[in-house]
Amino acid sequence: METRYNVVEIFDSIEGEGKRSGTLASFVRFAGCNLRCNYCDTTYALLGEEEPCRYESMTKAEVLERMVRKQVTLTGGEPLLQRDISVLIRELITSGHEVNIETNGAVDIRPYRMEEQTEQLFFTIDYKLPSSGMEHKMFKENFQSLRSYDVVKFVIGSSDDETKTLEIAKWLKDYYDKKNCPQIFIGSVSGKWSNENIVEMMKRNPILEESHLQVQLHKVVWDVNRRGV
Repeated sequence: METRYNVVEIFDSIEGEGKRSGTLASFVRFAGCNLRCNYCDTTYALLGEEEPCRYESMTKAEVLERMVRKQVTLTGGEPLLQRDISVLIRELITSGHEVNIETNGAVDIRPYRMEEQTEQLFFTIDYKLPSSGMEHKMFKENFQSLRSYDVVKFVIGSSDDETKTLEIAKWLKDYYDKKNCPQIFIGSVSGKWSNENIVEMMKRNPILEESHLQVQLHKVVWDVNRRGV
């Protein structure tokens, strides 16, 4: 029986976050997540909640047919929970797409790393900070298997989150040499922390000298609650 994927939505937009921010991409949002972050802004993609998660069961061919951009982002929910997602990833790459997997840090990414690929496949991986309520779910080995073109994303909502960001950023810098260290992007929990605070933190701490402020551009261009953008 052909594998089917639980897809909440497929849409074209700009990348709102990370190293491709501001560039066009096709997005596939999958249903289901193994975390429940306090500040989640895609609760409509969670399975098992009081509000039903509405999704369509789609074949690989049906998903591929909808990919109109060279750049593709797989997101969720948590995309790596989808059965046989590696089959879809490989087919996207074979078809000439450049794939960004947005993953929550709590699923082992190593089985999905294709050794023969370079920047045609990269991971944007969250490190969930204390205010998320999910830090204890982080899979440490993920952060020991990254490459220079991968992204580690921090979302800060408290002073404790700032402290932890500095701790993990230092650990990354110590673990990887300068050439191979993944890229660090730092954003804020909307309504809980300001971008100004993040910039000041970056200015104060040399360990963040090469980090990037992350602003969710899709929430600047469109209403913060709008879906499919």
